[in-house]
Amino acid sequence: MSITTTAAVDASPLTGPAAAAVERIEAVSATLVELSHKLHDDPEIAFEEHRAAANVAEVLRQAGFDVTVGAYGLETAVEATFGTGELRVVVCAEYDALPGIGHACGHNIIAAAGVGAALGLAEVADELGLTVVLLGTPAEEHGGGKALQLEAGAWDDAALSVMVHPMPGKDIYCDGFTSQAVDRIRVTYKGKAAHAAAAPHAGINAADAATVATVGIGLLRQQLAEQVRMAAIVTHGGAVTNIIPDHTTVEAEVRAFDLDTLEDAKQRMLACFEAGAIAAGCTWDHEQIQPRYENLIQHQDLARFWNDNLRRLGRELITVDNPGGGSTDMGNVSQYVPSVHPGIAVLGAVNPPHTVGFAAEASSEAGDQAALDAAKALSLTVIDAASNPLVRAELLAQQALRLPYSSKK
Repeated sequence: MSITTTAAVDASPLTGPAAAAVERIEAVSATLVELSHKLHDDPEIAFEEHRAAANVAEVLRQAGFDVTVGAYGLETAVEATFGTGELRVVVCAEYDALPGIGHACGHNIIAAAGVGAALGLAEVADELGLTVVLLGTPAEEHGGGKALQLEAGAWDDAALSVMVHPMPGKDIYCDGFTSQAVDRIRVTYKGKAAHAAAAPHAGINAADAATVATVGIGLLRQQLAEQVRMAAIVTHGGAVTNIIPDHTTVEAEVRAFDLDTLEDAKQRMLACFEAGAIAAGCTWDHEQIQPRYENLIQHQDLARFWNDNLRRLGRELITVDNPGGGSTDMGNVSQYVPSVHPGIAVLGAVNPPHTVGFAAEASSEAGDQAALDAAKALSLTVIDAASNPLVRAELLAQQALRLPYSSKK
């Protein structure tokens, strides 16, 4: 992996709306850190984030936002709105945790940064003609909360949308922070039970079908493009050893950096599942177990503003030639609304996300600083977009022409 480092830009004093937004974030920094730690210490998994949603809602309610908990048909979604300006910005906040390892993806940092950015923007909403929306988006890890909220119209009136994600190591340029599209499916095989000792020949072994399929997927991997990923687990393979299993279930996922590659890889994976059914003599079917996560598109102007503002806050950015992997339902949003979804480094963190080590680092002093710096950089990015006549006009023109998301289906 090659790395190019760029030093911080001139950090001259902020003025005007930028200074006002940053001052507001600094004034509420203790509240934001407290929110991050509350979420971190009380992790809730997908669609069960009731206390997290309540904590996020309360901070915004106290700040004068019009708050709805249970927005867009999801009990743990939050929509908090401030201002009435023509440029509507949706700031996303995730707060779901991972089963067993808590906030090992740092969603506590995401929520604190999003709330902080919304509070900073509320300070200048009237001056810049903004409507500021903090949207709490449940179930990013599994479940696709944003995809469901898109279908319900949460971004239909948005001109732009922003959020941030923590990561270990160093800050990278926004356009280097990418995501893979992902499909997740459940495959069910049905066979015929029989006594495994007295009459195995009378059975149709559904576990054999799963075995053939997962071996086939393993062999297929060597023929796939380098950045395509497949994974599968058997969630039910039988009850006891002396009964031929009459049904098995397998959950699988496939990822790629563009939708065409994803669809091709998915069809090849499904062929492996069909091969298992043919080999074992089973019937089979499959279903999508969450909405498709689409690949992320970083809006060029918003990405440039983010990069400049992060460096203006005194942070250094690096360029890497290997974006790695991972998926987010923010990709779906970015395919519909001009968006930016950069990373923010927890400086000094050495553990990868989705590990116990990173869960601990997400509540460290460096994690707190990442949340505060990200809140500032997000608010400054939106202020730059709102203050730049050409960018603002482009965003509003696109918003005026955009059809409701539901019309795409």
